[in-house]
Amino acid sequence: MRQSTDGPVTQYIAPSDALATPSANPQGRDGATTAHPVTPFSAEKAPVISEDGSIDLTNNAYFENRELSYFKFNLRVLEQAKNENHPLLERLMFLLIFSSNLDEFYEIRVSGLKKQLGFGRQRPGPDGQYPEHTLKVLHEQVRSALTEQYRILNDDLFPSLANEEIRFLARHEWSDELKDWTRDYFFNEVVPVVSPLGLDPAHPFPRLVNKSLNFILSLNGKDAFGRDSGLAIVPAPRSLPRLIKVPRDILPEGDNFVFLSSVIHAYVDEFFPGMTVTECHQFRVTRNSDLEMSNVEVEDFAMALKGELHSRRFGAATKLEVGAQCPAELTNFLLDHFDLTQDELFTLDGPVNLQRLMALFGMIDRPDLRFPKFSPGLPSVLEEHSSIFAAVAREDQLLFHPYESFVPVIDWVRQAAKDPSVLSIKQTLYRTNESSELVQALAEAARFGTEVTVVIELRARFDEEENINFASILQEAGAVVVYGVMGYKTHAKMLLFVRREGNKLKRYAHLGTGNYHRKNSLIYTDYSLLTADEVICADVHKVFQQITGMGKKIHPNSLIHAPFNLKKSLLKMIAEEAAAAAEGKPARIIAKLNALTDPDMIRALYSASIAGVRIELIIRGICCLKPGIPGVSENIRVVSIIGRFLEHSRVYYFLNSSPQLYCSSADWMERNLSNRIEVCFPILKRKHHARILADLELTLDDVAQSWELDAEGHYSELRLAVEPETDAPIGVQQALLEQLN
Repeated sequence: MRQSTDGPVTQYIAPSDALATPSANPQGRDGATTAHPVTPFSAEKAPVISEDGSIDLTNNAYFENRELSYFKFNLRVLEQAKNENHPLLERLMFLLIFSSNLDEFYEIRVSGLKKQLGFGRQRPGPDGQYPEHTLKVLHEQVRSALTEQYRILNDDLFPSLANEEIRFLARHEWSDELKDWTRDYFFNEVVPVVSPLGLDPAHPFPRLVNKSLNFILSLNGKDAFGRDSGLAIVPAPRSLPRLIKVPRDILPEGDNFVFLSSVIHAYVDEFFPGMTVTECHQFRVTRNSDLEMSNVEVEDFAMALKGELHSRRFGAATKLEVGAQCPAELTNFLLDHFDLTQDELFTLDGPVNLQRLMALFGMIDRPDLRFPKFSPGLPSVLEEHSSIFAAVAREDQLLFHPYESFVPVIDWVRQAAKDPSVLSIKQTLYRTNESSELVQALAEAARFGTEVTVVIELRARFDEEENINFASILQEAGAVVVYGVMGYKTHAKMLLFVRREGNKLKRYAHLGTGNYHRKNSLIYTDYSLLTADEVICADVHKVFQQITGMGKKIHPNSLIHAPFNLKKSLLKMIAEEAAAAAEGKPARIIAKLNALTDPDMIRALYSASIAGVRIELIIRGICCLKPGIPGVSENIRVVSIIGRFLEHSRVYYFLNSSPQLYCSSADWMERNLSNRIEVCFPILKRKHHARILADLELTLDDVAQSWELDAEGHYSELRLAVEPETDAPIGVQQALLEQLN
């Protein structure tokens, strides 16, 4: 592989290894900058003591960097591509998910760090690191990981797929017949929609769309007008697939593919007759895709957001990827144009738009190379009762997706839409299907005359345009649509029905930890509670009134909600566990989250650990807490489950609280606890409580797909520490599939 122009490729660092700390004065393409190195915490060091003799839990040694912790999560995803316990195509999918995650990371988080630098408003995080230092470390680690990603692809996955007769043919592998076919494809499909651009004063560098595939060319000779700028850009047509399947009459054996980039590269000189193409290299720029709409007036919000969505495609550049053989003079030209440094340049030994390989999964039928299909289970009471209202009135229902079906939630709305006894439906929508059955059912209910109110969060990142369209559909049907509360994303997952039964009105509610998204419910783990509990349903009604109307802070009786009392309540429950432990009583906390970043929550957990509370955290992604520090967090264990399904449910368990167990839409992050509308609901039924607690215990016992975090920020894959007697150990997700299907 060709080395990047800023020096040799760094050694790949696995998720269990420490992240490197750059030198104090890193040199970028623009000259010297000043970094802010931070000494990593060593588990051998004594606790940091304050002047009053107590442990200083504000010390930055006790906090992991938020961005670096996320990147470690993505490295754990990449490691799945090497796990031979996964089917081959699933290993490829993990490799592509790594690319997709990395793109979004640069579009949102890295762009935010760069913005702080641009405005000259650097602020250290709880870990003490400044954005400048964090970016330097990130770029180094991303470069190492990308090198490893393409090694896995080229040396492992592509050969293994070829053994299964799934081939990706490089140009040097094309037969004469395939060359003729690709040439015909080029002239019939590519040439009519491509606009090659020679660069000169009349043809400035084009405005290239975020993450689009493009080629930069060096040319010799003059064109028909006597121009000889020497450079050209060829944008790959966005209307054409990046992966092209070769017809069976050309290659009858197996499934064979060529990349659009290979086809363009092979015949690119046809765009410039009479001239010589001396260099042709693919490149791709990733841009800032975050939207800032906090100051827009409510009545103008949807219209203003529509205007902002277009500009997202052309935000400031954050990352440049080029083919491995692209020479320094061309990469430097691109860096200058996009105002990027050498640190932000990544040379790749393969296709630069790798995640577009996901199209493969819709082009071949190889179930033998995928995870086995499964049919989500369904509680017998929901099968026995044709009316979901009757089933829920009889007893609260708890569903655990994807092991159990999400369809009853959709069917409940469908039944309500046609039920003349249903007077009102209220629902929050954050993300939902592309062609949402729920939206159609809500629209049908509104047309039927039911009072339908929908809180649609227009700022659900990358789903904004779709949510605007859903809002229009619902408004046209006669539903009342509101966009939540300015400055607070509505992230709560709530559905409320008001139904006339005899002479009374009865409420029913659905509360969940995940989105109302049928497709995601097949790959995300989430809990759904279907309830007719009068207190819970009354609380849900109060929260809806607070979102859609105006008034003083409400005080729910059973629900805990952000941004008002969720954080305060969690801190209180943690403190109660600490007090119980101090009195010599058993004390335990289990929290299952996507992320833990809030400094106040972390300090509270440290205090509880010091008091003797047994704390077990199941955190899929970002964890800024450091477990296992002697005298501080030695009673805290942190594990991360990475597997077939995306661990998404949020569950909180406190041994000495009443109730003990809660499910929620909220992670323990500053944004969730302080800047979003979230709900946390108790699990009141004894059998549901026992079931969720058993699920948590099963997860904590997992060794097949679990990673454990140590005091220095390293993750260790537990399966590698286990010596199975025969087969690989069964993971928690497979065990739950077997239990609940």
